[in-house]
Amino acid sequence: MLIKLSISSLYARALTVSMTVVAISLSLMLYMSVEKLRTSAYTSFTDTISQTDLIIGARASSVQLLLYSVFRIGNATNNITWESYQDLENKEEVDWTVPISLGDSHKGFRVMGTNKEFFSRYKYRGGQSINIQKGNLFEDLYDVVLGAGVAEKLDYSIDTPLIVSHGLRSFSDHDDQPFRVSGILEKTGTPVDNTVIVSLAAIEAIHVDWSTGAKIPGQQTPIEEIRKMDLTPKNITAVLVGVKSKLSIFNLQRWVNEYPEEAMTAILPGAALQELWRVVGVVENLLLGISIVVIFTTLVGMAAIMFSNLNERRREMAIWRAMGASPSIVMGLLMLEAIFIALLSILLSVILLFGTLNILQPWIDYNYGILVNVEFFTLRDIYVFIMFIISSIIVSLLPAVRAYWFSINDGMSIKV
Repeated sequence: MLIKLSISSLYARALTVSMTVVAISLSLMLYMSVEKLRTSAYTSFTDTISQTDLIIGARASSVQLLLYSVFRIGNATNNITWESYQDLENKEEVDWTVPISLGDSHKGFRVMGTNKEFFSRYKYRGGQSINIQKGNLFEDLYDVVLGAGVAEKLDYSIDTPLIVSHGLRSFSDHDDQPFRVSGILEKTGTPVDNTVIVSLAAIEAIHVDWSTGAKIPGQQTPIEEIRKMDLTPKNITAVLVGVKSKLSIFNLQRWVNEYPEEAMTAILPGAALQELWRVVGVVENLLLGISIVVIFTTLVGMAAIMFSNLNERRREMAIWRAMGASPSIVMGLLMLEAIFIALLSILLSVILLFGTLNILQPWIDYNYGILVNVEFFTLRDIYVFIMFIISSIIVSLLPAVRAYWFSINDGMSIKV
């Protein structure tokens, strides 16, 4: 009986109810959008590097080592020697290693020296591999592979020549040894997109005529002679390591941290990412605060709309009373209407949200590196919906009580 009455009442006010549902739906959609972006940003951040068991570099804090080795932010306190790297590589627990050498740049983008193993071993988003979009990996000494962001921002293509600069903010260029673009990577949404990648041998080659960070005056070795040299690195910046058994990770980490030949640090990427997120996670807290404000505003808006409609419906409620409806039925009708409005708003907001996300998700991923989760419902979403319905009932109590007193006092004498 009450359900039929409430549905009929909503249908009789279809235009007003529709506008109310749309307004609340948009607010709910905004709340869920912020939540999706917040959780997706965290997931994308923590998935910047995956399936790498340890990152090893010179003695430093875990966050500092993570920043320069993965995010290309800041500089290493020191390098580690090639001999130490070989000792690490020969450890029984080690399955694979990827050495990294940093320090140079090209037009503001970091240049990273590594080997071809990097392209198969570096994983992100739970195991995705880096793929070549155009061209090939470096085959020649002076080949370079560009991240998608570098190629896009500098408008480079295959065979474009480029010059590597010494250091990050240096006016000294290695212009005597020009490179050419041999490959361009697909977009990953990770710091790889903004990285210029060359071989370790190339890093050694461009520094043949350099000593203690400066070019030796009057010395310029011909490229033909450089190609014949032993270009095995003397030092590297960091090493990505995979182990044969997860049980040996901590033993290997302890061995590195206690290595007697030089001071080194081994960190767990996942733990370091969590620690770094706690530092930069103020954005997540801000988005969480915005989510709470949005949902609170939605409930206040629902109450305001119900109060606004209440005066217009005093004659309707007086008619209900004249037909024998008790004041409690009048209260129940308004509370049921609030529940139906909440359910319709949730349904419309879900349709709008996931329709919009399915359209915008590729664009957000490509431009901002955030893979927005577009699965239909999560447990958290269901919990929020249930809490919103309960809150809607609570919010409707004040208008319902006011309608109760109107229905008692007005009778059929209400003037409009």
